[in-house]
Amino acid sequence: MKAAVIWGVGRGFSSEEIDVAKPVGREVLVDVKASGLCHTDHTIATRDIGIPMPALTGHEVAGTVAAVGPEVSRFAAGDRVVACLIQSCGACARCLGGRPYQCLAIHRLAREPGQEPRLSKGGEPLFQAFGLGGFAERALIHENQLIALPDWMPFAPASLLGCGVVTGAGAVLNTADVAAGETVVVLGAGGVGLNAVSAARIVGAGRIVAVDLHPAKLEKAAAFGATDLINAAETDPVEAVRELLGDGADHVFDFVGTDAVVAQGMAMLAVGGALYVIGVAGPESAVSVNLVSAVMRQTRVIGVNTGSTNPLRDIPMYMDLYRQGRLNLDDLVSREIALADLEAAYATLGDPTIGRIVITSF
Repeated sequence: MKAAVIWGVGRGFSSEEIDVAKPVGREVLVDVKASGLCHTDHTIATRDIGIPMPALTGHEVAGTVAAVGPEVSRFAAGDRVVACLIQSCGACARCLGGRPYQCLAIHRLAREPGQEPRLSKGGEPLFQAFGLGGFAERALIHENQLIALPDWMPFAPASLLGCGVVTGAGAVLNTADVAAGETVVVLGAGGVGLNAVSAARIVGAGRIVAVDLHPAKLEKAAAFGATDLINAAETDPVEAVRELLGDGADHVFDFVGTDAVVAQGMAMLAVGGALYVIGVAGPESAVSVNLVSAVMRQTRVIGVNTGSTNPLRDIPMYMDLYRQGRLNLDDLVSREIALADLEAAYATLGDPTIGRIVITSF
């Protein structure tokens, strides 16, 4: 099958013919119909963050089931599915406690040492990032990472559910549990940040302040539900937030993750407020906390992984909100491309007019 393989950091995405194994156990072979481009996959291709090479990335995946392993109980050939990057065994203490995003035994989803690899090229195993590997014609995925996709939902917006939507909206709905009337600041109005804006609007946040450097992104944030817009290239965002919200914000969501933006986010907090760090610019990024201020103002800094998401509960909810017209996913998809155009498409993600690019031709 065709796939975009990363042979080493800095070597880009190489179009290859690779081999995919037959499904065993609880594995599901999926004909990929849509695969979203996330910055994380580009980071894997360009920076050494510990991912084994060669690797197959792509973790926003939707498609139809081609075949199933003998132990699969939830899916059959022909079913429509969407994948989620959260790997959960379903049986450890964290999974049973409703926190699959903190699974202690994700190795249970992988094949055992000595078994034929799921993916290979000329006999050489390929690392399957997040257990998905969606930049390919087919993906071999454990059924725990799949959710049934209804017939009425298009594949392109559905593919975004498994990462961008659960990460952005989940940070607001799950991690922060934002309540009606509370104030929210979203730092970075890209594809993931827009989902945070949508979620804050859905729960009735009193003010939703979007902060970005690009007017085009701020315009889109307004269309998704932001009540106030701050161009950080033209004004001090901390002063602007405090002018809007008085003492500061109840919740600040950072989708940028640079040291400077984190510091700004902390300075925007009201008494008892929390900064949620979702985006991380690099492994050297760090947070410095003034302990006296933290104690006196009772502020918190919370790291958020995949929106504290329970996929089997949350993704069907997002589908239903989409069907009701309350969660805008269609306008997140800026372009649809072919797999062969992956490298060139990643070069355009710095364009502030682009939300998400989705591969729909393989």
